[in-house]
Amino acid sequence: MPKAKTAYVCSECGADYSKWQGQCDACGAWNTLSEFVVGSAVPTGAKTPARTGYAGADAAKVVPLHTVGETEEVRTLTGIGEFDRVLGGGLVEGSVVLVGGDPGIGKSTLLLQALASLRTVLPGLYVTGEESLAQVATRGRRLGLLLDGLHALAETCIERILAQAQSAKPKLIVADSIQTLWSEQLAAAPGSVSQVRETAARLVRHAKETGTSVFLVGHVTKEGGIAGPRVLEHMVDAVLYFEGETGSRFRVLRAFKNRFGAVNELGVFAMGERGLREVPNPSAIFLSGSDAPQSGSVVMVTREGTRPLLVEVQALVDHSPLANPRRVTLGLEQNRLAMLLAVLHRHGGVGVFDQDVFVNVVGGIRVQETAADLPVLLAVLSSLRDRPLAEKTVAFGEVGLSGEIRPVPNGEERLKEAASHGFRRAIVPKANAPKRGRVGEMEVVGVERLAQALEQAG
Repeated sequence: MPKAKTAYVCSECGADYSKWQGQCDACGAWNTLSEFVVGSAVPTGAKTPARTGYAGADAAKVVPLHTVGETEEVRTLTGIGEFDRVLGGGLVEGSVVLVGGDPGIGKSTLLLQALASLRTVLPGLYVTGEESLAQVATRGRRLGLLLDGLHALAETCIERILAQAQSAKPKLIVADSIQTLWSEQLAAAPGSVSQVRETAARLVRHAKETGTSVFLVGHVTKEGGIAGPRVLEHMVDAVLYFEGETGSRFRVLRAFKNRFGAVNELGVFAMGERGLREVPNPSAIFLSGSDAPQSGSVVMVTREGTRPLLVEVQALVDHSPLANPRRVTLGLEQNRLAMLLAVLHRHGGVGVFDQDVFVNVVGGIRVQETAADLPVLLAVLSSLRDRPLAEKTVAFGEVGLSGEIRPVPNGEERLKEAASHGFRRAIVPKANAPKRGRVGEMEVVGVERLAQALEQAG
């Protein structure tokens, strides 16, 4: 028997090497090279199938781009509104979606609910590599799903899975999970870099050639990323992550990559006895609901994907016994907090250099935009002075290093969202404030400098 050829592939960037080494020269990551068995795509002596490409027979021809006509994306609603929102408006024919998240957070539950909802529109096939068919059926009955018309397959060999798919011709396949699948043409163990990359590539090719939509369930590492080669996320059309705090029944589904919709789109679900239930008005669950205003608490309007979202930012400022006071953030970038505190001291005249500062975004939401700058500073000042902001006050805006309050995108939509929830006053950048100074019954105060914002906050 000839010795199998091997290569070493970086799990972060996909670069390959002829021998193992500690650091990847391409991306600089350490200890990310794994052995990859180089195998032939077809058995020895077999004919190589003709490759037409995903784009059709004309993909090999060079054509002027302006002559290429637009193709309308065929979308199918899953019946789960928040799921459709994250997907970009529905499931696209022939798309491949990777769903990741912590164990037990609800990945399999959501996809089984989607299959049951689509059973009369898209014939589906649930491929389970981790559970038995009895376990899948039991979970479906516990969730109260109608199992008529649902088909399942307990198999991990990709060749046999694709053979069954060619026979049954499903229009929707769920592979749970991609780390359990393996190919007969490779000698590596399931879950290895070579197996994950090869099995995913085979499913992607099947999806594009037949127009079948595919969901891949991915395990996550202890750092929170999807296990396996980083190239796996580049192969698929969309990457969705499930997020949620331990002990909380709320789950957040976020799109980190989507070729058919907005990136960073957010869907909110609540886990119950009947599975995941969508939350159409997530702003209500992220607000404390307290009647009396609290010091150190400010409500901001962030924008996740295509919709504004009201979230509460809390700050706690306390005297530090340490030589280097702590700066702790949950849901925000820690380095940005340190920068904002320096701006507060330089241009606001308020120093917290001898204070511990803790900032938290309520509900486990991670805010990644600069509109949180002004609410964070107002919350810090409120906690430091132990003086709450006026009742029903909302704020948003970016703070520059020179102390200016810079506008943020979609200011009008943010103000309308705040007004619809009963807020009566808003502190925003002057460029985002309407000319007449009001949105409905809500007074809008436009500020240009940090000192003005601190004065308006009282």
